[in-house]
Amino acid sequence: MKRPENTTELKIELKRDIEEGRVTIAEATRRMRKIVGMNQKDYAKKVAGVSPRILMNIERGQGNPTIETLNKIGRPFGYEAGFVPKKRGEG
Repeated sequence: MKRPENTTELKIELKRDIEEGRVTIAEATRRMRKIVGMNQKDYAKKVAGVSPRILMNIERGQGNPTIETLNKIGRPFGYEAGFVPKKRGEG
């Protein structure tokens, strides 16, 4: 698959991957930040309003972020934390 060239295409691809359950919270967070072209410190402070350490841990798949924190991170992209159906074959 050809990699998207612009932010609109990247946002559409991310949305599709989220809806189809192909990305983790860590990967989705990292991709959102990269779509806007920011480093962790700037995205954390200027966009999400969380500490850079919290964002770093989420992107590494570590820690236990609150729903409020996840909502802050996803809000600029129109996302909020919630339940999603499990993929077939999962537990």
